[in-house]
Amino acid sequence: MKKAYVFPGQGAQFVGMGKDLYDTNTMVHDLFEKANSILGFRITDIMFAGTDEELKQTRVTQPAIFLHSVAKALTLGDSFQPDMAAGHSLGEFSALVAIKTLSFEDGLKLVYQRALAMQKACEIQPSTMAAVLGLEDAKVEEICASVRDGVVVAANYNCPGQLVISGSIDAVTKACELLKAAGAKRALVLPVGGAFHSPLMEPARVELENAIHATPFSKPMCPIYQNVTASAVTNVDAIKQNLIAQLTAPVKWTQSVQAMVADGATDFIECGPGKVLQGLVQKIHKEAVITSA
Repeated sequence: MKKAYVFPGQGAQFVGMGKDLYDTNTMVHDLFEKANSILGFRITDIMFAGTDEELKQTRVTQPAIFLHSVAKALTLGDSFQPDMAAGHSLGEFSALVAIKTLSFEDGLKLVYQRALAMQKACEIQPSTMAAVLGLEDAKVEEICASVRDGVVVAANYNCPGQLVISGSIDAVTKACELLKAAGAKRALVLPVGGAFHSPLMEPARVELENAIHATPFSKPMCPIYQNVTASAVTNVDAIKQNLIAQLTAPVKWTQSVQAMVADGATDFIECGPGKVLQGLVQKIHKEAVITSA
């Protein structure tokens, strides 16, 4: 029996997240206050009692989910004994802190820099994402490639029959029309700030690359299955390169879970707000046992 710990990405947030831990656990309370100090604003106020709109801003959402996810892992104490770990997009940073590759402080600073860089890239070029349900991945890729005007690519391979595309607004809109005509159950533009995991994030990738190279990384306590490769990685230089590439490359979540299962994972534990990954893992591997930390 092998345990795989998984960490969610943007979209898992909700108002009130982490308040129970903050109120009842001294270590978490101190960790959250340290985050407020590092970020230079009280992110806990937005997490606990802000509006959905405030929490949905990329510069808030990403550090908030990271903070909650890392706190969840730390509250497990000595029972946190992962055989493997993975994170969905932003969740990769939470995973790397949990498995001791990054310090909490460095992880939070990188996540915040990443969020600000992504928000900036979104402002440079208006762009979007869309969820596509009910088509084979290869068909979605083929249709995206057929759109000549603008950029549209497969961005998140979430589970079989659920793929998110990303790119310039006109190209995504055109792809959605073609996908529906090809038999997609849904091709729905998402309320997101921009085209994450697409070539349009190149300005953010360059910014994050410099920050990552300036940050100390340590050997992880277990393999991490990274979004870019969907395979087990323990080499520190490879981990850094994959983190950098992740901003403009697709999130291979389906493939990552399949690789973990192939390598013996039977129990998946989600660390972070919500249960998004539990639903996805169940759709990818029906026999998986999946719980919240």
